Amino acid sequence: MTQEPDLRRDGANAPVRHAVSRRTLVVGLGSVALAGCQTDSRNPRIQAMPTAPAQPAIDPYYLQMYAAMPQEQFPVPAVDLRKVDPVYFRQVVPYQTSERAGTLVVDTPNRFLYLVMENGQALRYGVGIGRAGFSWGGRARIAYKRAWPRWTPPAEMIARQPELEEYRNGMEPGLDNPLGARALYIFEGNRDTIYRIHGTMEAWTIGKAVSSGCVRLLNQDVIDLAARVPNDTPIVVQQGNEGIA
Repeated sequence: MTQEPDLRRDGANAPVRHAVSRRTLVVGLGSVALAGCQTDSRNPRIQAMPTAPAQPAIDPYYLQMYAAMPQEQFPVPAVDLRKVDPVYFRQVVPYQTSERAGTLVVDTPNRFLYLVMENGQALRYGVGIGRAGFSWGGRARIAYKRAWPRWTPPAEMIARQPELEEYRNGMEPGLDNPLGARALYIFEGNRDTIYRIHGTMEAWTIGKAVSSGCVRLLNQDVIDLAARVPNDTPIVVQQGNEGIA
């Protein structure tokens, strides 16, 4: 009587069954393919696919600060704070300066605007500035403010960008207007410097040098700032560290 080979034995000399059915082969290959898409705790060599790192949670305090403002003439949407470095969120910070309380200080190199407060503190806003830096520096004043202003590009800008010709007489206010929700007009004495502090919808530009020379804040921030400062507020624009005690 012929003895059936014992297929359970291991080792180099173990008998091998040569007849493998097509069904067994297909099922076996399918199992291998599926194993490549998942982690198998029985086989440490099979690794799970890497996952993207989780985004850090944003403090609800700032989510509320930069929430939508439906009460505005042109409803302002919430800011996507994932596009803004948290260092540029509006906040009260220690600030030692010889400037009196109520003065605005633009720190051009570091992309901050400070509203000087009492007791060595300031309310700090993140800003975007001109591509070549804020080309004007010194002392001036906020002559007046406008909510949802018209924007009129200077003739020099139109010469550089002919597509702006249609706005030679002004662009209607709105979310797409480059001046945003508020504009604060900087005058040196009675002379318009042509520079503005204004709002923007482009959150990614805060902390960057991208504009044509003005100081831009998030719309929620410029609305807050405009409500805090009266006409004739003094402003100091710093190109370096001058004026900081």
